[in-house]
Amino acid sequence: MRYARPKYVVTSVTALGGLLFGYDIGIMSSILQMDGFNEYFDSPDPLATGVIVSSLTIGCFLGSLLSGPLADRFSRKITIMLGALVCTVGSAIQFASISRAMLISGRFVNGLAIGFLSSVVPMYQSETAPPGSRGRMVSLQQWAITWGIFLAFGIDYGCSYIAGPRQF
Repeated sequence: MRYARPKYVVTSVTALGGLLFGYDIGIMSSILQMDGFNEYFDSPDPLATGVIVSSLTIGCFLGSLLSGPLADRFSRKITIMLGALVCTVGSAIQFASISRAMLISGRFVNGLAIGFLSSVVPMYQSETAPPGSRGRMVSLQQWAITWGIFLAFGIDYGCSYIAGPRQF
């Protein structure tokens, strides 16, 4: 019982990486249909839309390949902090996007961060949780991903009623 509070705090904080992953997955599905997005980015054709969407996944793939060696060399905690920093940079690039290339770059950078976090967070959670609750602790990551998708859909729905580029 003495592990109860710290294990849930550590697991909850590290699961925020899953929330970011879910949010980034869910947010683009509705944004691509918004009039403000299409006006701002000059109605991307299917190829451009595919590149915008898949740039996150490509970043995730590369980030997950890099995360193991980084976690082994610098520690799980440092890699998680690096993932949070990279996610902040990627989000800032997306927020400041004035072109498709900048949006794609920001999504790629966010993908790198999500690759770090989705690989290292469950590893860190399983290493810090007591043996009797490891499955429950690691499953919180998946639960956070689902909540991230839900939050993205809710935010998209609310923003769909805003006119112009502020919509997305």
